Amino acid sequence: MFFTQYYLDCLSQASYMIADETTGKAVVVDPRRDVSEYLADARARGLTVVGVINTHFHADFVAGHLEMADATGAWIGYGRRAETEYPIRKLAEGERLSLGDVTLEIMETPGHTPESISVLVYEKADDTVPYGVLTGDALFIGDVGRPDLLASVGVTAEELGGMLHDSVQRKLMGLPDEVRVFPAHGAGSACGKNLSTEKQSTIGEQRATNYACAPMSREEFVALVTAGQSSAPGYFAYDAELNRKDRVRYDATATARPLTLEEFTGLRETGAVVVDARDPQEFAAGHLGGAVNVPADGRFAEQAGTVLDPADELVVMAAQNREEEVVTRLARIGFDRVVGYLRNPEDALRVMESEVVPASRLTAAQLKAALTGDNPPVVVDVRTCGEREANGFIPEALHIPLSELTARTAELPADRPLVLHCAGGHRSSIAASLLRSRGVQDVSDILGGYAAWALSRQSADTV
Repeated sequence: MFFTQYYLDCLSQASYMIADETTGKAVVVDPRRDVSEYLADARARGLTVVGVINTHFHADFVAGHLEMADATGAWIGYGRRAETEYPIRKLAEGERLSLGDVTLEIMETPGHTPESISVLVYEKADDTVPYGVLTGDALFIGDVGRPDLLASVGVTAEELGGMLHDSVQRKLMGLPDEVRVFPAHGAGSACGKNLSTEKQSTIGEQRATNYACAPMSREEFVALVTAGQSSAPGYFAYDAELNRKDRVRYDATATARPLTLEEFTGLRETGAVVVDARDPQEFAAGHLGGAVNVPADGRFAEQAGTVLDPADELVVMAAQNREEEVVTRLARIGFDRVVGYLRNPEDALRVMESEVVPASRLTAAQLKAALTGDNPPVVVDVRTCGEREANGFIPEALHIPLSELTARTAELPADRPLVLHCAGGHRSSIAASLLRSRGVQDVSDILGGYAAWALSRQSADTV
C-alpha cells in the first residue's frame, strides 16, 4: 500500500493519496484546487488515479476534484446525500472500493454536513481491522467538526449535532483502538474550536483524550460541541456552494499577470481593491490609501476570505517574488478575480508617494494614556469568543470578531477614535486597514495586541 498525507499549513488542510502499488490504482481524498503535486507523485510512482473522493462539501477551500477528474479521467465520489451540477459516484454505507488488495470502505458519518462520509483504509482486502480511517471533518484530533456552519440549507445545527453524535459516539468510537485517525484539518482551522497540532492519532487516543468522544447523551453532546464556536469566515458559504457547482477550473498558466504602474493605477481608480500582503509593520510605515492589509505570513487565505469579497476585482501588492504565491492562495478559496500584481511594490510606493499614508499603531502604554485623556478611544477586540474567555480582555472593550467585522461595521461609533486589538497584532492590522478602506478615519491598532496589554498591566501591578 502507498499512503501519504499532504498538509497545507495556510488552511490547516489535509488531503490524501492511497494506492495499491501492485495494480497501480490510486484514489485521492479531499484534494486542494492546485493539483499538480498529486499528479506529479502519481507519475513518479507509476500510479493511475482512478477516483477522487470528497468527504463532504468543504466550506473553507475549493476542492480540486474537477481538476483531478479532468487530468486523469477519474470518477468523483461523495456521500449518497450529495447533489452536484457535475456527474458523481454516490457512495453508500458499507460500500467497498477495491484498488487491488488495498481496499477502501465507506462509512457514512453525517453531522458536520448531511452528506459527510469517512473512509476506512484496509492494507489487505481480508484484514479485519482497518489500517486507518480518513474522518474528513467528522472527527479531528482533539475535537469534532462543528455542526453550525450552515453550509447545508434547510438543516439546523441541532439536527446536524444529533447526526454528529451518532457518527462520533457510535460509529467512529465503535472502531478498534489501534485504527489510525487521519482528519481533513488540523490546528487553526475554523471548522472546529479545539483542534490539535498533531496530524494523525488513533481511535484509542481520541477515546481517551478528545472531549467530544467521552460517552454522553445526545443533548449533552450537542450543547458541548456548539458552545463557544467562533463565527465562520464570510467566504465559507461561498466555497461550500462553489464546491457543488461545475465551476471554472484552476489553471496555473492563466493566473494574474504583472502590471505596469499605469495599469495598476487605472485598475485602482476604477474600483479594484488593493490587497497589500506585506508584513503589518511594513504596511504601517507606508501604504496606498484604501489598501487592505492581509499579511502573506500567516493564515492568509482564510483571513483574505474573511475581509474581502469574491465579487471584487483584486490587485496584489506583496513582497517581491511572493506575488504568484499570494495569487495561488487566493485561488484556493475561489477568489479568481485577481487581475494582476505589482512586481516591485517598494518602487511603486516611491513613485506614488503622494498617495502613500502611514497606519497608526499604538503601544500598550500609549493606549493606557489615551484611555485617560479628554476623548478616550473605543477599544475593539477582534479576537474570537474562545480567546477572550481563555485569556482575558480589556475592560469595556467592544467585542467584534474579525469574522464579523464586515457585517457589523455600522455598530462602531463614528464620533470616537477606535483602537483595535487581537492577540498579537496581526489580525488587528487587517481589521484596521479594512475599516480605513471603508472610510473610517481615526482608527489605530495595538502593537503586540492583547499580549502586550496584559504584560503592561502585570508590570504595573509589580511596581
